[in-house]
Amino acid sequence: MHIRIKYLGQIVEVTGKEEETLEVAGGQVSDLLDVLNSKYNQLKNKDFQIAQNQELVSLETELTGFEIALLPPFAGG
Repeated sequence: MHIRIKYLGQIVEVTGKEEETLEVAGGQVSDLLDVLNSKYNQLKNKDFQIAQNQELVSLETELTGFEIALLPPFAGG
């Protein structure tokens, strides 16, 4: 399945791009994160949340094949 991945804030600095589309075999969000950590080694050192289809999800959430966003911490104010 094709998954569009959006990177925001400091995550863009690690990946060098704001978004990309990856082909994955399915599975859980943790499986996709394993792929991204292999591709972008510095990603392991960043704190972020993951949203699927604009909803925050856990690592155990099944991939649906739409959109994933990596969201760094946001400052309140």
